[in-house]
Amino acid sequence: MRIFLDNAATTPLDPAVLAAMTEVMAKHYGNPSSIHAEGRQARALIEKARKTVANTLNCSIGEIFFTSGGTEANNMALKNSVRDLGVTRIISSPLEHHCVLHSLDSIRAAGVARIEMVGTDAKGNIDLADLEQRLAASQEKTLVSLMHANNEIGNLLPLEKVSALCTAAGAYFHCDTVQTMGFLPIDLNATQVSFLSGSAHKFYGPKGVGFIYVNNNNQIKPYLDGGAQERNMRGGTENIYGIVGLATALERAAAEREQRAATIAELKAYFMRRLTEQYPDIRFNGDPENGMFKVLSVSLPASAKGELLLMNLDMAGISASGGSACSSGIDVGSHVIGHLYPGSPRHTIRFSFSHHNTKSELDAVVEKLGGML
Repeated sequence: MRIFLDNAATTPLDPAVLAAMTEVMAKHYGNPSSIHAEGRQARALIEKARKTVANTLNCSIGEIFFTSGGTEANNMALKNSVRDLGVTRIISSPLEHHCVLHSLDSIRAAGVARIEMVGTDAKGNIDLADLEQRLAASQEKTLVSLMHANNEIGNLLPLEKVSALCTAAGAYFHCDTVQTMGFLPIDLNATQVSFLSGSAHKFYGPKGVGFIYVNNNNQIKPYLDGGAQERNMRGGTENIYGIVGLATALERAAAEREQRAATIAELKAYFMRRLTEQYPDIRFNGDPENGMFKVLSVSLPASAKGELLLMNLDMAGISASGGSACSSGIDVGSHVIGHLYPGSPRHTIRFSFSHHNTKSELDAVVEKLGGML
């Protein structure tokens, strides 16, 4: 049996989600844009799913649009804010996901908006004082784009505080919640956010489907041109079974959120304790005590075996990663770790946990790790 500790990269499909998707595939083949019975049935499934997402986030159903995933949602928020809302300055962080950083590179290259990077402390937490100063330094129309939880080190953004700073400054606020959606409560009625993105496969749903929340105050145009799908916001026939899978997974994640969180947090604390006892030279990156409970970035002393650590873990039946899983398997080094610890010779592994993991699995990882260092 393999031990899967790469749940920040993706999660196994929940059996109940698979069952819901399979039923849609088998019985509901109509095109949601068709006006006949089969089309109306398909449309009803999509709108039911939209209502599920909206209820989970405490927002209007008209503010939820389904996408192909978090990458499309993030691109949509960043590029549409410049194109349609007149944003000329974006404040972000050097520790963001690559889909955000590469989108910012594209915007910068086009010369349509200035890009600023907010400061971070030694642990990778956003410097809120620096953000406040930057917001106050210019009256130009600004978008702040910061992720809720870092996908590599797990640091959490104080969502309410950032929202308050942006609201006070009259700035738009985009938050990538891919790593926290379904794991942490988010109330969009209580917390002002302009754009928010989520991806189903991070909370035990299918790959290839996600959503974007667009606050009703933001009038943007379609990112993908085509038909009138998604209320004229995203052309292309909807991924009905994927959307149903997303909603089913999110509904289950919300219902079991506290139980899952307690289980995963206990596993993380246990693993940190066992690693520290066994390997005194080990270091934990970021701010693990205050960060997202499902992510743990571990730094190990440089050694000849270290370069092969991930491969040796894989051969031993243990799945982990060196950081983000968005480089098509190519180890190009972590931009997050490189920013926080420039020039460090230590080797980094990201372990990320699920409520399906067990302490006995973690004990096995600690034991097998010894022969690889």
